[in-house]
Amino acid sequence: MKTDAGRFFEDYRLGETITHAVPRTVSGGERALYHALYPARGALYSSDEFARACGLPASPMDDLIAFHTVFGKTVPDISLNAVANLGYAEGRWLAPVWPGDTLQSDSTVIGLKENSNGKTGVVWVRTRGLNQRGEAVLEYVRWVMVRKNRPTPAPEAVVPQLQAVVAPEALVVPAGLDFSSYDFALAGERHRWGDYAPGERIDHVDGVTVEEAEHMLATRLWQNTAKVHFDATQREDGRRLIYGGHVISLARALSFNGLANAQMIVALNAGAHANPCFAGDTVRAWSEVLDRAETPAPGVGALRLRLVAVKNGAAPFALKDAAGKYLPEVLLDLDYWALVPR
Repeated sequence: MKTDAGRFFEDYRLGETITHAVPRTVSGGERALYHALYPARGALYSSDEFARACGLPASPMDDLIAFHTVFGKTVPDISLNAVANLGYAEGRWLAPVWPGDTLQSDSTVIGLKENSNGKTGVVWVRTRGLNQRGEAVLEYVRWVMVRKNRPTPAPEAVVPQLQAVVAPEALVVPAGLDFSSYDFALAGERHRWGDYAPGERIDHVDGVTVEEAEHMLATRLWQNTAKVHFDATQREDGRRLIYGGHVISLARALSFNGLANAQMIVALNAGAHANPCFAGDTVRAWSEVLDRAETPAPGVGALRLRLVAVKNGAAPFALKDAAGKYLPEVLLDLDYWALVPR
């Protein structure tokens, strides 16, 4: 048997570490494609000169390019046979990724729980992205519902206890980052860290209709091989599921209108893909300011933000029903920390 059908729930063992295949060298090509696929225009990730004025040697790769690249490496081993990617926690960007860096990934299984139907189970993994020097550039926990392939006794359920929020003191600010001479005119917005208050909500106004070709190009770009994104026979409705990371990047890019100065994502506290997204859906986004924190870097503050992506004319700021269930129009609920000029 030369081919590999991927892992099923019964193939995972608690505590095992999986080294994911095919390291990826990233370049300006990935950046150009990323900015073509999404309306991304953060100044720090667009201009070497702007980045140098902020204390960095050049413009790093977009934070979500690093995330998608690291995530994509994991798919053949973690979510090739997934029913759904359920959530994220304890994510931290640990070092910038630069054009020319080579990224690889490994994942450790930290939790297993078979579902009551006996046909699927949930797998929790802690994933690291490493550069060519073996330095960790990104880490996060995610959990995935995975199909079973054969009847086996259910393993003892182990559900990891995860932090609800990455503590502000655990945020990693890139070495040299300095926003004390930040150019607000070039960044495209005047709002500083102190202009945002916990509880404030921002409607990002704009929308993007998802195209089949764009999402498939994006998913291939990150070498994500999950069957549900490409093979229409994998779902009873015959529709290809849009990669959740595609929705994350669309929503993040849309948030520029109102959060243009939220330059760098440094932590992912929690995330849920609340409902599926399909080609033809129009994605819009809104944000809520959850918290603020100071950092030791000159001129740099951190905002804790909730980013919500919705589809097809959902009312602004609608999220859950009276029973606490996500409304059907809600696609994404993401809780993250971003660095903002003070």
